[in-house]
Amino acid sequence: MGASAKGCAVLRCWGARCRWRWEQQLRPAWSGVAGGRPRPILDMSYSRHFLDFQGSSIPSSMKKLVVTKLSSNFRDAVTLWQDSPVPLPGDGDLLVRNRFVGINASDINYSAGRYDTSVKPPFDVGFEGIGDVVALGLSASASYTVGQAVAYLSPGSFAEYTVVPAKNAVPLPSVKPEFLTLMVSGTTAYISLKEHGELSEGKKVLVTAAAGGTGQFAVQLAKKAKCHVIGTCSSDEKAGFLRSIGCDHSINYKTENVGAILRKDYPEGVDIVYESVGGKMFDLAVNSLATKGRLIVIGFISGYQTPTGLQPIKAELLPVKLLKKSASIRGFFLNHYLSEYPMALKHLLKMCENGELVCEVDLGNLSPEGKFTSLESVFRAVDYMYMGKNIGKIVVELPHSVNSKL
Repeated sequence: MGASAKGCAVLRCWGARCRWRWEQQLRPAWSGVAGGRPRPILDMSYSRHFLDFQGSSIPSSMKKLVVTKLSSNFRDAVTLWQDSPVPLPGDGDLLVRNRFVGINASDINYSAGRYDTSVKPPFDVGFEGIGDVVALGLSASASYTVGQAVAYLSPGSFAEYTVVPAKNAVPLPSVKPEFLTLMVSGTTAYISLKEHGELSEGKKVLVTAAAGGTGQFAVQLAKKAKCHVIGTCSSDEKAGFLRSIGCDHSINYKTENVGAILRKDYPEGVDIVYESVGGKMFDLAVNSLATKGRLIVIGFISGYQTPTGLQPIKAELLPVKLLKKSASIRGFFLNHYLSEYPMALKHLLKMCENGELVCEVDLGNLSPEGKFTSLESVFRAVDYMYMGKNIGKIVVELPHSVNSKL
């Protein structure tokens, strides 16, 4: 049998199997339609669309990370499943072959069950990814094509393939990890500062964990508003990075007394604090506020790995401290501002493409075991983040062989 005939035979075999899989998935949806007719899903079992755009077959099974036990210890909570069925996209969905996935401090809160107590294991984990569209439903095909690069914000990204609602996807010019830094980290910084920061020229802004995935954008956006920016970090290397992106005053909290420096150099306090650490750093931030100062809480990573998810703070003095300064504290959770998300992401993508924004990516090249290049390395990447080693956004690469066969 010639190569062409063999290819046709493989495609027919794949088509028959995939047609059965589509029918099995769609059968429950048919029952509510007059005459038992299926809803309009693009049957790709006979077409090139069931092959990815570089010619390799979509496998029947894949690896993915699954929360199998609620725990603040990510390694205890999450299990690598080796042979999960590759999901099939519905009418308005894309099947994305993930190429890069983002690591967030919130991954631990999610695996500990703190965001939705009604959800019980097992459930998928991971919030954001970038990859190629390898299959799609009929409605989704009106806006997307096979082979298109997309980024997305949707649960279940820690997998080789993820079904993504087309409405949650963002078309990209190419698959670059820099774009992934904007999906959660960039938009969190942009929207929180826009909604709560009241940035203006000359304001003094303190950013904690300033060299991290979100902190890097808080620094740059505050500088673009012509503010004076102070950033805390944990190493001289990070301090150097902060200076390179425009930070006016970097403070290494491992070797310097942050409170003493702020009292000495900013005796009247700081106008805005962008806070993501919690615990003692939160107390220090409150004490450092100027009259009418604002503290924006986007997280408290120092407590996430504890059983309660919290670190103690001196909250009993908080009302007095706020009252004496007419100061305020505002919390920010991205899910509550999704109406602002498309505008923010569009603006950030334009800035990134125009070279107006540094989107620092940390792929773990300097980690003890090297670059993060597989789903197995997600565990190392989470550890790396909680050890405070990263500069910029931690991203894991998921390489795929274009010659893989069924």
